[in-house]
Amino acid sequence: MLDYDYRACMPSSEELLDSDETPVDNELQDLIPGLLKAILAIIWADRMDWFFGVDMGIYSDPYEPAIVPDGFLSLGVERFYDENLRPSYVLWEEEKLPILTLEVVSKKYRNEYSTKKDEYAKLGILYYVIYNPTRRRKPKLEVHKLVNGVYQLQDGNVVWLPEIGLGIGIERGTYQGITREWMYWYNQDGKRFFTPEERAQILAEKLRELGVDPDSLI
Repeated sequence: MLDYDYRACMPSSEELLDSDETPVDNELQDLIPGLLKAILAIIWADRMDWFFGVDMGIYSDPYEPAIVPDGFLSLGVERFYDENLRPSYVLWEEEKLPILTLEVVSKKYRNEYSTKKDEYAKLGILYYVIYNPTRRRKPKLEVHKLVNGVYQLQDGNVVWLPEIGLGIGIERGTYQGITREWMYWYNQDGKRFFTPEERAQILAEKLRELGVDPDSLI
């Protein structure tokens, strides 16, 4: 009896469309997931089993367009370090669904509360996070968990995600010199993890306490 590998008949990530001409609506749609990814790169530096995509296509069907969340997290997948990295996230190659997707709402709705929510639920993605920085009629942060095929809204600002081992929430802070409300990862005690800039500032302060001018090391 021959072993049949269906993946051999499917297009690879190199063959699928990995970009188009659709513009990013809002700079926050890039910065907010980018900050989450930057923090993970620090706190999970020794882990080789995760991937965080920013504005990257997720392919579940070779005959359908990719779904493109503002950000998504997958666990149990390989971290690539070759120069080409991932052109897109192809489910029949990865064999792992993202565990979390993130949408940042711009001034114009892009079906974050309807079509995209239904698509993520249909795929079986465990957590769906919506951050709404500008519209007053919606909560700023919604964290939905898939329970029996239906997303259920989780209570609170900092929401603990046990399957990920992190919490997620929003608070004011400074990133890339911009002081505003940002989205962060938190530990189980509800303390947020530092950004790369904050870690550099803490290191500089410790050096000054030791009588070393950090500027002299540059």
